[in-house]
Amino acid sequence: MIASEAQARDFVVRLGDSAALERIDRLIGLLLQENERQNLVAKPTLPAIWQRHIADSAQLLGHIPENMPGIWLDLGTGAGFPGLVIAALRPEWDVRLVESRRKRAEWLESTRIAMGLARCSVIGSRLEAAKSFAASVISARAFAPLPRLLELSARFSTSDTIWLLPKGRSAAQELASLPESQRGMFHVEHSQTDPEAGIIVGRLEQEARRRA
Repeated sequence: MIASEAQARDFVVRLGDSAALERIDRLIGLLLQENERQNLVAKPTLPAIWQRHIADSAQLLGHIPENMPGIWLDLGTGAGFPGLVIAALRPEWDVRLVESRRKRAEWLESTRIAMGLARCSVIGSRLEAAKSFAASVISARAFAPLPRLLELSARFSTSDTIWLLPKGRSAAQELASLPESQRGMFHVEHSQTDPEAGIIVGRLEQEARRRA
């Protein structure tokens, strides 16, 4: 369990190289600066930014193959979690960040440029307006309740798509809210940054995608 800022930074260091850490340090600096203008993250979480936001995002890499091909789609990215952290650690991946709020989308775009993330892109619109494509991974940290999330994003999913949905302390409750036909396709993994939080992990089978 990651229980301190030092442990969180050490955890992330093991997942990337020195250039990745420089990109993440740049992200943190820009976030702290912008957070004075718009509320990207709750201010009480800032003293624990490595544990609450950076390592919390980076831990998702442990649930996918190292050589993951294709597109990582991050829904409702907000301040860039987990999407910008994943892109910082794996800059060769195609990471697409969906954020409908204009000011946040503009900040994400300028930040990904400042971080040198050429393969990362920002979709500055509501998900409903985004063009369909097949994603290898779909992540969402605080986007929508689980049934609504699946309904909105099933068109980006194939039978091979891995869903990684950090749901905090409501993970088990949200999973239980799914229809029985979908519930068995997902399970809850314990978060490494909060002993009471969970990550919903799974794949959405074809028939369930049609019903979502």
